[in-house]
Amino acid sequence: MSRRHELLALGLRSLISRFCIIFAASLSICQPLVRADAAPVTVGGPFTLTAPDGATVTDETYRGKWLLVFFGYTSCPDICPTTLSSIAAAMEELGPDAAKLQPLFITVDPERDTPEVMGSFTAAFDPRIVGLTGSPQQIAAVSEAYGAYGVARHGEAGGDDYLMDHGTYIYIMNPQGQFVEGLDADTPSSGIAATLGELVR
Repeated sequence: MSRRHELLALGLRSLISRFCIIFAASLSICQPLVRADAAPVTVGGPFTLTAPDGATVTDETYRGKWLLVFFGYTSCPDICPTTLSSIAAAMEELGPDAAKLQPLFITVDPERDTPEVMGSFTAAFDPRIVGLTGSPQQIAAVSEAYGAYGVARHGEAGGDDYLMDHGTYIYIMNPQGQFVEGLDADTPSSGIAATLGELVR
C-alpha cells in the first residue's frame, strides 16, 4: 500500500508541475503587447496667435504662469459668457494668488472674432482675461493640440448669422506648459477657485 501511495504522490506532483508550467506559459502569451515607440497622449503644445493689441503671442509668452485655457467665441449666447463670468469671479476669490494665473480665451470663430472684438469682449468680464485669435489655420492647429473643436452651424438665413458648436472644457496648464487638470465649463467660480488655489499655493 505504501508503495502504491508513493507512486500516486509522484504522479500527482508531476501533474501539478506540468499544469503550472502550462499556466505560466499561457499567461506570458496573453500579456498585452505594448509598443516601445508608442507616444503618450498629450494636451496642449506650441501655438502662435494674435492678442487684442495685434501682437503675436506664443505658448512661450506665458511661461511661468498657470494657464486657464478656454475655447469659445464672442457671439456665443450662453456658455461662453457664463464661463468667463465664473473665471472672473474665481480670480477675485483667489486674491493675490490670481497674479500667478493667466486666463486665455481662444476663439473658435476667427472669421468674426478679430483682435479688437476679442479684446472688447474679454475686458467686459475681467481685463486679466486675454482673448486670442488668429488665422483659420492657426486656430485649427491650437484646437487640435488641445483636443478642442468648433463647428459652424448655419441657419436658414446663412451669411454671418450662425452659431458655433464647441467644446466646454477649461484646461489648466502648469507654468511649464503641461496639462494638469480639466474642469467642465459649468464648474461654479468657487469650484474653479478651490482647484486653482490648491495648485498654485
